[in-house]
Formats: sequence, structure tokens, C-alpha cells
Amino acid sequence: MTLTQLEIFSLVAELRGFTLAAHRLGISQSAVSHAMKSLEQELGVELLRRHQSSVELSDIGEQLLLRARAMLGLANTLRQEAADARGMKTGTLRIGSFGPTSSIKLLPTILRRYQEAHPGIEVHIDEGPDRQVTQWLEERRIDIGFVVLPEERFDTFALIEDQMVALLPMGHPLAARSALNLKDLCDSPFVLTEAGSSELVSRLFMAARLQPNIRYRCSQLLSTLDTVSRGDGITLVAEGSLPDEATPRYVKKPLLPAVQRQVGLAVLDRRQASPATLAFIELAMRMNHG
Repeated sequence: MTLTQLEIFSLVAELRGFTLAAHRLGISQSAVSHAMKSLEQELGVELLRRHQSSVELSDIGEQLLLRARAMLGLANTLRQEAADARGMKTGTLRIGSFGPTSSIKLLPTILRRYQEAHPGIEVHIDEGPDRQVTQWLEERRIDIGFVVLPEERFDTFALIEDQMVALLPMGHPLAARSALNLKDLCDSPFVLTEAGSSELVSRLFMAARLQPNIRYRCSQLLSTLDTVSRGDGITLVAEGSLPDEATPRYVKKPLLPAVQRQVGLAVLDRRQASPATLAFIELAMRMNHG
């Protein structure tokens, strides 16, 4: 069994096809096919079910994929520790990011400083909703992810704290109030943003045994803001994720009691994290804790 075979297996599983994997790796399709056949023969199990137009993992294939990714992650750490001894000249860092807070407010400044300090490290960024980032971490598709804390499954590092605020259309009956509670937000049509703090919002209402009247689900915060400013609904978002608008198109109200939101970085296991990952954490912490 070789790392190359595991790399090919991981890519075929991710892209669900031999041709796409071959194209990405810059090798022939028959080389991919041969590598998979050899690996299956050596392990004595069928890892992939081949269909005419695609490939899917068998149950044991799904199980072994996590092991393969763990081995590839460790091999990457090993390479990077060697590179670190030579001055961390090369390596790869895969980052998962969600919503405007991490993608617009946190990541660009950290990344700029990081790439100045470590120009030889190739950085890959994947963006998705917060729950997608945690899934990528568990599946070892990324080395590090921005997450909403607390997050018990991972080793985490807090970066910033902001608070949840209610957004209302101009002229909404509740706009005259100085602060709102969760119960106030249950009568009007509610817009839920799938990116960012959707899990936190759902948990808050559930813990209070309340049910918002969810009329819209938006994958991006900007669509949520448009829906609110049109007067079609109200929402609950993290203050730090809001764009700086010269003339806001909606009314912002604090919650009573106040609800804090913490955003931080997460890794699957800090003891197995590569030097490139640890350097990113160290820089992010330094920049956000003065």
C-alpha cells in the first residue's frame, strides 16, 4: 500500500469518478484504475462500486476513506515538520470558512500576514455554511476551520466575540422598542440564514421552547438582508457579520437578555496538526488578542 494509492483513492471518492481524478492528478485514467485495483486486491475488499457514469464507495470503502485521509494528513504533517526544520519553505494549508464574519472580516487580514511570513505555503480555502465546515474537519478535507464556539468535538481557539441582534424592516411595529426578547420575534415571518450562525439561532429558540415562524431560508446573509429590507420578514444575526452600510436599510435591535456569539478556529487534533496549521493559529490568536 502506498501513499499515492491512498491519495488516488481519496480523490476518486471525493470526485466520484476515475476520469475526473485522473484529470486532477494529471495522469491517465488507466493509471487511476490500476492503482485502485491493486489497492483492492491487497486489502481483499471492494472499495468502489463502478457504474457506467460514476463511482460510489462501498460501506467498507466509506470506513477506510476516513483512515486513508487520516494517514494522508499525518504524511502531510510529517513532510511539513521536515520542511519546518528547513525553515517551513513549502507545504499546504487547507482552510474552511463560513459567512461574512470569517470570510470577509477575519480571514483576509490573517491571510495577508500569514502569506507574508510563509510565502512557500500554498493555501486552499473552501467556503460553506458553518455545519459544512465542521463536517469537512471531521472528514479531514481541511486542516483548520473557522467555527462558532463552543464546539466540543474539536480542539478550538477563540478569536472574537460579538452579540446576536434582531433585524427588522423600517417601520416595523417592534422598531420603536429599545430591545427585544426571543418571544417578540416569533409573531412576524422569520428569515433564517443557512450560512454563519444558523445552528446557534435554532438552538436559542429551542432552548427557550419557542418556534419562530420561518418563512424564508437564505443561503447567504446578503439575501437575508435584502428580504428584511424589503419588509418581507425579520431575522436574528450576529452583529459582527453585518456589512458596513452608510445608510442601513433595516433597524437593528439588541436582544434581552443579551446573547453573545464566539467565533474561533478548530482543528481535529492539535497534536497532529502540521506546523503550517499551528503557525496560522498562532498568528490569528496574536492578531485578535492584541
